[in-house]
Amino acid sequence: MSYPDPLLRLIEQLQKLPSIGPKSAQRLAFHVLKAPREDAERLADALREVKERVRHCSICSNITDSDPCVYCSRPDRNQRVICVVEEPANVEAIEKTRDFNGAYHVLMGTLSPLQGIGPDALRIKGLLARVATGDVDEVILATNPTVEGEATALYLAKLLKPLGVKVTRIGMGVPVGSDLEYADEVTMTRALEGRREM
Repeated sequence: MSYPDPLLRLIEQLQKLPSIGPKSAQRLAFHVLKAPREDAERLADALREVKERVRHCSICSNITDSDPCVYCSRPDRNQRVICVVEEPANVEAIEKTRDFNGAYHVLMGTLSPLQGIGPDALRIKGLLARVATGDVDEVILATNPTVEGEATALYLAKLLKPLGVKVTRIGMGVPVGSDLEYADEVTMTRALEGRREM
């Protein structure tokens, strides 16, 4: 049985979303089809609104619906400490800890020469401009502990240190609740290097 063209187009568009294969796209499309018309219209409105109103902060490149974003515009945040992350979702992960009260800078990716992503594809110039003002004391490199994340952190450290700013890297190691016997060599090495006095 062949589906009507509008349903096929919806399935095709849903498959373009990350982690959505043909079966999941079909299931979602039928859910939308069965849902009340008002629900489908609200979904369409939300998609349209996110594309119209959400943009990147002119200071930190985080996503926002107001410019500058809440982290750059709040006077109670320490703008002298900048935490550099790969993606906007990383900002939320750090905010959940409630331990960081500084500013952010979102790179929008990592260096990946094999995928053709070089320094110009990332938002590095804005970070360097912020640090060059002399109003920044520390830059925390909070890229992911992947090959690309490590390479990006090393690259940024080489660019930032000559500017006279303190450059630190987030601690990495054994996650809470895991067993040491399952930790790989790199994780264990990082855990030992990042140890602190108790």
